Amino acid sequence: MIKYGLDTVTELKFEKIVASMERRNDQWVDIELLFELSEATPAPDDLIDFSGLVICTPEGSIAQIVPQDEDCDCEYQFTAYEKEQITAFILQEQNQLRISQLPSPI
Repeated sequence: MIKYGLDTVTELKFEKIVASMERRNDQWVDIELLFELSEATPAPDDLIDFSGLVICTPEGSIAQIVPQDEDCDCEYQFTAYEKEQITAFILQEQNQLRISQLPSPI
């Protein structure tokens, strides 16, 4: 995690990721992520309810990956390594299938 305005970087290792997916409209799918972190890499102390948001197309292409705190944007960003872990999770066959099968919004 990289906190805006600081040079300090910590790398989180995600032991488990749980995703909740919802099709926002014909263009975007919102994927909320909950993380189980390695004990060696805890989340920063100033995050209250750490999660992530991935925005992708209905075809499963990732447009944006952002960390959240209490379901809102926060003052952190993911490192390249953290984004790689999340991207690998999203690109897993079963997750790509889930994305493609989400019903269109009403």
